[in-house]
Amino acid sequence: MGYVRDIMNKHVVTISKEKSCLEASRLLQEKDISFLVVVEQNNPVGIITEADFVRKLVAQDKKPSELKVADIMSPKYRWVEPTTTIEDAVQKMLNNNIRRLIVLEEGKLAGVITQTDLAAYLRSKLLIDETIRGIGSED
Repeated sequence: MGYVRDIMNKHVVTISKEKSCLEASRLLQEKDISFLVVVEQNNPVGIITEADFVRKLVAQDKKPSELKVADIMSPKYRWVEPTTTIEDAVQKMLNNNIRRLIVLEEGKLAGVITQTDLAAYLRSKLLIDETIRGIGSED
């Protein structure tokens, strides 16, 4: 199996923890994504997901323009390094029942890896394996 660096998304959308939740929700909509990495001085300090908006804003009838990202973000996040094997990343996601991992290289944000990235990788690997098996059986 490959490494996280082979399939991670290096274009991570981030937001300052000082921004309003309204700004964060607009950024999610504009970029058509489901989460943002929350940063302070360019270092990851948390993650904010669509679920955070539902549970911590909508369900509690809060006003997004009055709360900061820091008020609803999840300060705990799981991470891996670019040299982590994809198999280990999958196991970490399964063990922690999560859909995404932040990728840190020497403590700095290097990318993210999501269930979608993993599914695409595994699908292409299966297709390649099937093709190779098909070629081998024609001999």
